Amino acid sequence: MKTDFTGNRRILVAAILLPSIFFLACKKEAIPQLQGRGIMVIPEGFPEMPFPEDNQFSRERWELGKKLFYDPILSVDNSISCASCHKANLAFADDRDFSPGVENRPGVRNAPSLANVGYHPYYLREGNVPTLEMQVPVPVQEENEFAHNMVLIAELLSANAEYQKMATEAYNREVDPFVITRALATFQRSLISGNSRYDKYHFQGDKTVLSESEKRGMQLFFSERAKCGSCHGGFNFTDYSFQNNGLDTVYSDPGRMRLTGLPGDESLFKVPSLRNVEVTAPYMHNGKFQTLMDVVEHYNSGGKNHPNKSSRVQELNLSQQEKIDLAAFLESLTDDEFISNTLFKE
Repeated sequence: MKTDFTGNRRILVAAILLPSIFFLACKKEAIPQLQGRGIMVIPEGFPEMPFPEDNQFSRERWELGKKLFYDPILSVDNSISCASCHKANLAFADDRDFSPGVENRPGVRNAPSLANVGYHPYYLREGNVPTLEMQVPVPVQEENEFAHNMVLIAELLSANAEYQKMATEAYNREVDPFVITRALATFQRSLISGNSRYDKYHFQGDKTVLSESEKRGMQLFFSERAKCGSCHGGFNFTDYSFQNNGLDTVYSDPGRMRLTGLPGDESLFKVPSLRNVEVTAPYMHNGKFQTLMDVVEHYNSGGKNHPNKSSRVQELNLSQQEKIDLAAFLESLTDDEFISNTLFKE
């Protein structure tokens, strides 16, 4: 769910896949998996997906969460759902600078991708929400997003026999805020993306899948010269740190300072994952850049001066071919299977 400033569905596997599908234990028997093209299958090179003790994965919880994710009943005027700002074909991001809320109220931050969101250690761009379950009410109750109330939503859903049945099957309780937040968090944790061409090259050993330009871009990305990997490292291409990348000299968004009140945190934002970045434009917290080449040009320039700009952001003096190679590598992070997976679509 968008949830980026003051806040900002049934496991069904097509019958053609297998006549009967059983849940299997994952690598360390922590999370059930489905055979074939299913959900909660942890990609090579990824750690296991952590689930809270009070919200372990189950088919019923996932089904309920998916249904809620696509249901506009979460908004006060039944006009938008979580999926309105987090579109499956865009890696659960949006293609607008700011996604509008109810009554077309203006958003205040660019909606981030939900791919691999279950691995994040905290949420919102300033990092002030520690769990996905706690993140769910933020956009629901934010005035410029859903402008609704979790208690009222639970009352509305309680009048729906299907929702009542699903809540009982999933959590053995009536529809309430606990059920709503846990189910939505379960669905979001299933949005795991790790089968890009880069993954096939790096984790699966297919050395033919990347072009020469993409390989050069990869080497540059992780080099000491470009230092892209210093912030965008690891399996999820982020270290989850808070950085100012010299986007502007003056910011209207206080960033992490909104949480801490510290001048040194002014306009610092959580480093986003670069997975599926090719399809998640526009870029930056305010949607300032429309293309990957715009982003590359920004970092090549060293950014603008700001007291809190990261020392990692330096002028790079890349050649035109190097810039093309870097953008090409970023495009290799697109997971076509993930963004076309009908299990995650309405």
